[in-house]
Amino acid sequence: MGAERADAKFTAKGLAARARIVEHAAELIYTHGVHGTSNDLLRKASGVSGSQLAHYFPDKESLVLAVIEWQAERILTLHTGSSFAGFDTIDALREWAAFYVSHERVCQEGCTLGSLAAEIVKADLDVRDRIAHDFDRWKDVLRAGLARMRDRGRLRGDADPAELANLLLAAMQGGMLLAQIERDVTPLRDALSAAIDHVQSFEAKQASPPA
Repeated sequence: MGAERADAKFTAKGLAARARIVEHAAELIYTHGVHGTSNDLLRKASGVSGSQLAHYFPDKESLVLAVIEWQAERILTLHTGSSFAGFDTIDALREWAAFYVSHERVCQEGCTLGSLAAEIVKADLDVRDRIAHDFDRWKDVLRAGLARMRDRGRLRGDADPAELANLLLAAMQGGMLLAQIERDVTPLRDALSAAIDHVQSFEAKQASPPA
């Protein structure tokens, strides 16, 4: 169920309660996992009753879908805002990498959406298509920026924006996982740096100035 259809069912007060539940559920799932997030924990954290929780989320699948949507929208809002200048310069990509390398929780809990995806793979919930869709949306933001770089002559014509976007996101997710395992940000920094270096290897040669 999309957010628009879910929102249409509730009053303003109900929407606020639902949003509070989703935000607390996202935090609990991020730190404890899907299976470690019980209704009791969520009721205590969000301050709602069991009947309220069941009213907004009749089963775990509906709750996890809402958390996926919440996490994805936070990431996409960050990526489509002005923070990384549209991902259409190498400097913008380096700023994006630096932001995640310096993130205070990266060595403890990794990527919010990536960690959730790892949990969903192990859970018996029919929500994989939704998270795959949201990862595609994330890759599309990177791909669009790389396509603009190529269209504006900043990258050579043989650069493949879709392939490079896959590389950047894979480097980020793999680097975050290793950083989480090793409790050291170095794998993430190295993976993103190498991926961006590869993108930079497609930079178009600037014409020499006239003599």
